[in-house]
Amino acid sequence: MRRVTTAFDAHFDVGPGYLNTPSVGVPPRHVVDAVRSWTDDWAAGRISAPGMDAPVDATRDAFAALTGFPTTGVAVGSVVSGLLGPVAASFPPGTRVLTAAGEFTSVSFPFAACGHDVTEVPLADLPARAGEHDVVAVSVAQSADGALVDLAALRAAGSFVVLDATQSLGWLPVDLSWADVVVAGGYKWLLAPRGCAWGAFSDRALERVTPSGAGWYAGEDRWSSVYGLPLRLAGTARRLDLSPAWSAFAGAAVSLPWLAGLDRDAVHAHGVGLADRLRTALGLGAGGSPIVSIPGDPQRLLDAGVRCAARAGATRVGFHLHNTDADVDLVLDALG
Repeated sequence: MRRVTTAFDAHFDVGPGYLNTPSVGVPPRHVVDAVRSWTDDWAAGRISAPGMDAPVDATRDAFAALTGFPTTGVAVGSVVSGLLGPVAASFPPGTRVLTAAGEFTSVSFPFAACGHDVTEVPLADLPARAGEHDVVAVSVAQSADGALVDLAALRAAGSFVVLDATQSLGWLPVDLSWADVVVAGGYKWLLAPRGCAWGAFSDRALERVTPSGAGWYAGEDRWSSVYGLPLRLAGTARRLDLSPAWSAFAGAAVSLPWLAGLDRDAVHAHGVGLADRLRTALGLGAGGSPIVSIPGDPQRLLDAGVRCAARAGATRVGFHLHNTDADVDLVLDALG
């Protein structure tokens, strides 16, 4: 008999112990059903390539709603680094780029690989140092421990700002439309299959970024730009689109609009509340994030049935929609 958790009017086929959303999110049943239905249609030869345009564009609309950008500013892709590569390449070699020490490398590597002068500083110091650099590239919430960058202070610095919202979008209710670029992968907090990602671009970002990965999907009219020149790219951020992995977007077309329609303050309070209860019990102090970094090796938690991850020399757990107090209790019992 499968275990079912009901949360936010959705059913999740997972019981207590799954605290690894920062690695891989667990989708609600209605998202799983959508992917299964797509797979059945695929197997029966019922998939139409043009028919996938609407699901992909539905995710574009939802990503815009989640970030605060207009839909015309959103491009689709498969992974964060693939969307950031053209951004990094749009700056001349040697550009001064600021990032956080220990930043997830899908954010920092594209800039380092393009020959830029990339400086790492402690996350808390980053906003104060932003004015010394041409570009700031940082995650809204750090992958290793969930620490949040001071967005208000970073915004005031006035730099060209690139934000990775992969570990924050889906639980943190914040308007990111002031940034120049916001990217996120879909398979963690956005509860979609792996293989879908999005980038939101400001007007000044769109003016400078060359769509070096452009293919037929980046055309103004996708279905008349399949063959031959001349170049005829979309006039919006769609010119940065990468041809989507349809099976992944079949799930994302359900999960992202659903998440965008939830009470985001309630989602935030739920995950952060559970995390802060755990932090308080462990003497770690409140953190404002549903991601908790616990000193030590994860083996005791793994032995107790807690699914978590080893990150940066500590144990990382994360609380999302399906988690409950039973998950906190399981961790505390395992740690004694």
